Amino acid sequence: MKGQKRESMQEEKEEERRSERQRRERAERAERRNAVRARPSSCCGSSSLSSSSSADDYKDVISSLPDCLLIHILSFLPTRASVATSILSSRWRSLWKLVPVLDSDQRLLFTRSDTDYPGPTRTNSNFSFLDAVSNIWTLRNAIPLPLPLRKLRLHWTSNCDSFLVETWVQDTLLRGGLQELDLYIFTGTNPPLEMPTTLFFSSALVSLRLTGAMLLNPPPASASTFPSLRTLALGSVRYAKHDSISTLLAACPVLQDLSLSVESYNFHGLGESAGKVNVIVLVPTLKTLNISWPADECWLYKLQINTPALERFDFLGGLGEYVVLENFPNLVETVIELEDDDSVDYTNRIWDFMESLYNVVSMKFNLETARILCYGPMDGLPMFNNLTSLTFDGNIWPSYYMWPAVQLLLCQAPKLQTLGFELTFQGDHNGCPPDHRLENGMENTLFDPECLSSHLTTCYYKGFSGHEVEMELVRQVLKEAYVLKTMNITFESRLDTEIKLHACKKLRKLQRRYPTCQIEFDKGQFDF
Repeated sequence: MKGQKRESMQEEKEEERRSERQRRERAERAERRNAVRARPSSCCGSSSLSSSSSADDYKDVISSLPDCLLIHILSFLPTRASVATSILSSRWRSLWKLVPVLDSDQRLLFTRSDTDYPGPTRTNSNFSFLDAVSNIWTLRNAIPLPLPLRKLRLHWTSNCDSFLVETWVQDTLLRGGLQELDLYIFTGTNPPLEMPTTLFFSSALVSLRLTGAMLLNPPPASASTFPSLRTLALGSVRYAKHDSISTLLAACPVLQDLSLSVESYNFHGLGESAGKVNVIVLVPTLKTLNISWPADECWLYKLQINTPALERFDFLGGLGEYVVLENFPNLVETVIELEDDDSVDYTNRIWDFMESLYNVVSMKFNLETARILCYGPMDGLPMFNNLTSLTFDGNIWPSYYMWPAVQLLLCQAPKLQTLGFELTFQGDHNGCPPDHRLENGMENTLFDPECLSSHLTTCYYKGFSGHEVEMELVRQVLKEAYVLKTMNITFESRLDTEIKLHACKKLRKLQRRYPTCQIEFDKGQFDF
């Protein structure tokens, strides 16, 4: 009995303590609610807390920024978008005029409904690209002490007024401070734009991109200079002399990125007596180089490249009789597409060209160029001991059995780890069987590539359409690559579902024959 009384007393005490704790908690919550309710009346009179919070949510934070920061933000927008901000408020009305950037593109300045085709100069019945840019130029220069342009980008793709553009460029250069100049213009029946002489003495210019109907006539390198120019892109512009390209490059002592696209009509009117076109690239600071010209015009060019800092080299076109490549110790990546004939002389020319690329780590090589190499000698070929990634691109035809061409390059890359195919099938799936003459002519010449048996771990095929010539490439890789772990297949996007299914069944059979390699398909490849 005494024990029961003692337990009952303890329970009563515990209940009292719990009740007291709940009373204190209720009192504290009430005090906090009263404090919150009293706060807005003491600060804002009759306004409520919720209305104050709502006002803060809708506050115009952007307009509270200083002008210098707003101008910096607007400088990243096309001029059309920058001008459009003038309707926001009186403060924004003239802010766009202080932006040191003029960026206008005829193809983008008007809506699609106004520009089904943006030509000739007029984009609709009431307004033109010429009117738009002229108005922007006039309004910007009407303010007191207008800021010099830091960037001028003008893409005028239809019947450009070359005289007007020359005036704008000249005025911008004379004001000083221009760092980026990007012109993409086509004049139609109008004369080409002759770049002003002041351009070649622009000490502040960092990036120069010129494409289209322009004439370059640089003064001697000893007179002109681009001390700050790091990026130069020349696309099908015209040149006053056969050595204009070399003269221009000689005036760029710190150039890092060069892209050059030329055709014979860029030198129209000079006459054959002027000699070959000199493309001499002797720039010790150059890191990326892209050169392209039509293969059937390769006889016109004299190419010499000496760039010890070069890291990436892309070349598309043909090789003339005079090609000198030297001093590429830092080359990492290259893309090569050489076209012409399959004569022994031209094949030797390609191997000589590639020998200078011995240090490369990653290479993209045109499959047709690889086929041409099969017709040349097989002795003393250059080795690519640092090459770990090789991709074949271009077209593949049903009439050509291409494995010997692939095998030839693999034999020269003993440490290759990744092999890729990015090919476009040309022809009918029901066409004639592949021609094995290339294989028969080389069957006693090539050995099994060392890389396939010891290093190659990854292979992929993009644009696979299931034809026998493509299936044979996959079959040969699986057969020879003993350490290959994965092969990823991406079907051609427009391929019929039935053809995909049939190709998939064939690949699954190969999977069972060579179980050490896993064949994978990209997700979303099938709609079944």
